[in-house]
Amino acid sequence: MRIIVSIPSQELYLYGDDNRVISRYRISSAGKGVGQENGSFCTPLGKHIIRAKIGAGQPINTVFVRRRPTGETYSPELSARYPGRDWILTRILWLSGCEPGFNRLGSVDTMRRYIYIHGSPDTVEMGKPGSIGCIRMSNGDLLDLFGLVNTGTEVYIEN
Repeated sequence: MRIIVSIPSQELYLYGDDNRVISRYRISSAGKGVGQENGSFCTPLGKHIIRAKIGAGQPINTVFVRRRPTGETYSPELSARYPGRDWILTRILWLSGCEPGFNRLGSVDTMRRYIYIHGSPDTVEMGKPGSIGCIRMSNGDLLDLFGLVNTGTEVYIEN
């Protein structure tokens, strides 16, 4: 299996070993576009792998901070209490770059930039850029994807 994230179409494609599309999902990449540098708030391009799967067994809308469940469940009321928070919900697929000098090591290291594929509030619009670097998905779509992929799955982010 492998994943292709298309920045222009704002879609994520899961391919099987037979090179056929198994699933297609709408996503939201970075509002500031693509880029590799730490602190750019851009989505990194290139070949990655899923380094870690986080959140298995947690309820839908579980709130994560620093990859740990906070004990909170996302709601409009919680959102109103924390208006500037970047919500990371339900599950996390933590990405690691595979191309030294491009998306791995130094100031371009995807994993050290904490770039994830993660769930988002239902109010977040998919199909248009808006994250601060990560790949956002609807919670239902992310649960589906999470159940289909393993650590080590290749992820290609293309522009």
